[in-house]
Amino acid sequence: MAKQLDYRTMKEVFRRFEAAEPHPRGELEHVNAYTLLVAVALSAQATDAGVNKATRGLFPIADTPQKMLALGEAALVEKIKTIGLFRQKAKNVIRLSQILVDAFDGEVPSSRAALQSLPGVGRKTANVVLNMWFGHPAQAVDTHIFRIGNRSGICPGKDVDAVERAIEDNVPVEYQRHAHHWLILHGRYICVARKPKCAVCIIRDLCQYEEKTQ
Repeated sequence: MAKQLDYRTMKEVFRRFEAAEPHPRGELEHVNAYTLLVAVALSAQATDAGVNKATRGLFPIADTPQKMLALGEAALVEKIKTIGLFRQKAKNVIRLSQILVDAFDGEVPSSRAALQSLPGVGRKTANVVLNMWFGHPAQAVDTHIFRIGNRSGICPGKDVDAVERAIEDNVPVEYQRHAHHWLILHGRYICVARKPKCAVCIIRDLCQYEEKTQ
């Protein structure tokens, strides 16, 4: 685990991220808060590309909780069967859709506690929805962020909760809104697991990773 970068270095890291991509976006396709929630729930242990491929045939006919319930679990299973754990995910989507209708007037709630009360929705999923739809500076820590955080010293921590706190505590506030997107994209395309692309990394000189590639 690398040592936490100091404030001046952190500010320069995120200044560069912002300069390279001023408006980073998540890669899960969605049309409203409900489809974003469903897409993120489906993405657990699956790729964004795989989820997008499945939901392109789903969301045009089921973009609200009511329409999803009308579609039904069996039909939903057929739509998402290319995604890992699709049967359990289908059950969760139907159950959360029913709860949204019964308890939240069919709307996606904007509190973390309310979101986490839904089946199949953990803290990471809730944070993605809060950040991407409601504009809250919530930090959704996935394997990419955990890896880059500990390699680089941007947000080191022994578990995802510690990494989340490290982002919240150490990333300058003006960069909090997009911090997790910059980190996810950097981890997905540059600071990859097996052989990081250090030669083209825009923060190479600031990163504490000792085994840099050429």
